[in-house]
Amino acid sequence: MRALLGFSVLVAVGLAGCGSSPPAAPSAKPAKQVAAAPTGPNCESDQLSARLGQRTDLGHGQGSLPLIFTNTSREPCLLRGAPGVVLRGPANPNGAEYALFHPIDTGRGLVLAPGTSGVARLVVQSDVDGTVGSHGSSNWIPTRLEAFPPGHGVNTALSVPWPAGVAVLRQDGAPRPDSWIEGVKADPAVTS
Repeated sequence: MRALLGFSVLVAVGLAGCGSSPPAAPSAKPAKQVAAAPTGPNCESDQLSARLGQRTDLGHGQGSLPLIFTNTSREPCLLRGAPGVVLRGPANPNGAEYALFHPIDTGRGLVLAPGTSGVARLVVQSDVDGTVGSHGSSNWIPTRLEAFPPGHGVNTALSVPWPAGVAVLRQDGAPRPDSWIEGVKADPAVTS
């Protein structure tokens, strides 16, 4: 019986190969021309100014604000990745500061010529309809934002006043908070 079963498997495998074409070789796709990633010295805090642009409503209490970095130096410099952002404000069950989530992916980067800007989109969830944040936090309104430019050097924070009346729902320790900062991209006002 065992020999008959083994023979049946052997015949089935042999028949499966009949009439079929040999395995296809991996297809060679034409190479795309990819521009090299920008290079240069990283932007340091003393080469930059920072400010917040107008808030855009995204619905359900969420909004976005552009965090704009401008090269104020006489030399070009490179911004690559997401800045570190800490919101500072009044006492709260979670403390007086709230560090925002930011992605690790550094992206291609952006060389800022003197006088040009790059923008990191800041998405902020505000309290709506009585929502309560971590540790019972509610209606927390920061007084300022501190931004640490992305890069491998040691940067000091650039302090920016926080827009009056824009509350932030604290979600300290949440794995996917509803407030975050994205990587720096070209400023459309400068590049278009």
